[in-house]
Amino acid sequence: MKTQRPISSDDEHRVLQFRPRTASPPPVQRGSGTVQPLRVAPEPLDLSRYEKPRPEPDNFRHRMLANIAALAFTIALTAIGIWLAVSIADLRRTQDCVLMGRRDCAKITTPHI
Repeated sequence: MKTQRPISSDDEHRVLQFRPRTASPPPVQRGSGTVQPLRVAPEPLDLSRYEKPRPEPDNFRHRMLANIAALAFTIALTAIGIWLAVSIADLRRTQDCVLMGRRDCAKITTPHI
């Protein structure tokens, strides 16, 4: 089977020169080479322009108590999640045992005397 290739002419293929979006002054011609004019980098923007004076000072103690409460809540939520996952796994193990027809599936705890 012959492969069909589209007929292409040299007019279709052109390399376009990259021009940056920011308008910079054209290069200065001196002698045999081109020299770019020296560009000074602008100072980086910082967040100081968004700062506002606070009507009252920051309450460090209140913020630390809120952080401790959030940490305790996160730890409690993680512990509950782990307990729930272990409980579901144990329940599934017991259910699989019962569905197999075995009769000794329930754990019987004996008190230590």
